Amino acid sequence: MKKVEAIIKPFKLDEVKEALNDIGLKGITVLEAKGFGRQKGHTELYRGAEYVVDFLPKVKLELVIEDEMVEKAVEAIRTAAQTGRIGDGKIFVSPIEEAVRIRTGERGNEAV
Repeated sequence: MKKVEAIIKPFKLDEVKEALNDIGLKGITVLEAKGFGRQKGHTELYRGAEYVVDFLPKVKLELVIEDEMVEKAVEAIRTAAQTGRIGDGKIFVSPIEEAVRIRTGERGNEAV
């Protein structure tokens, strides 16, 4: 099993969700996040005063899936989230040692 984490632009969430649904993945966890990379934030004007917005709004997706689905999921996320502009996000893949479904006690792939 692997954990796929993706940090994307918020307005791309619906497209990414549909792309994952199209390849057969149903369960994802979505978190609101803030951060910056090379974008380094931007300057805004509020009541005549200029200030720097360091952290930009992002969405973080988390999926725990079977090894066989990882490449399809990564490609689906990458394609759906891509705008071609700076700040499109990142995808991280990590190994998962164990998963347990709380309701039934199932373990491993059955728990996912």
